[in-house]
Amino acid sequence: MPNWGGGAKCGACDKTVYHAEEIQCNGRSFHKSCFLCMACRKALDSTTVAAHESEIYCKTCYGRKYGPKGIGFGQGAGCLSTDTGDHLGLNLQQGSPKSARPSTPTNASKFAKKVADVDKCPRCGKSVYAAEKIMGGGKPWHKSCFRCAICGKSLESTNVTDKDGELYCKVCYAKNFGPKGIGFGGLTQVEKKE
Repeated sequence: MPNWGGGAKCGACDKTVYHAEEIQCNGRSFHKSCFLCMACRKALDSTTVAAHESEIYCKTCYGRKYGPKGIGFGQGAGCLSTDTGDHLGLNLQQGSPKSARPSTPTNASKFAKKVADVDKCPRCGKSVYAAEKIMGGGKPWHKSCFRCAICGKSLESTNVTDKDGELYCKVCYAKNFGPKGIGFGGLTQVEKKE
């Protein structure tokens, strides 16, 4: 039957959509006021819509309903969501929350132990994390603490020496701990005894 109303039917309210108010998505037409997430009713646009068959969602609700499930599949880095998806018609937890937990006891101190195992910098005594760790003398150091104990010069693997748990540049090490006498330790002139 021909469409005498002048426009397509809205995918949400099934009323006529005229060209001036039309938004198209996934081959269907919508009124601007009807272009809403089917779960949370948030207004959508071309950058926030996610279509699934004849349904439209915001990206967050689409991910909750059709995305991967389980721990670690949150909405962003480091996210742990407690959203059960009830407003989406999902039944992610079977039974009560206590029955969803593992029956074996977990080691509550596992996290505390991991935090306690973080290496300490010998110079400042603060924790040294992997992103800032430089090894020298068999110990972890902060980059800012990886300096000669005498002159304060920044050290690298090519000019570092260690003695008794402390770091030195090769020049300071030679002057303070190297052999002494003529030709050693920076002595260049010798006074003649007459």
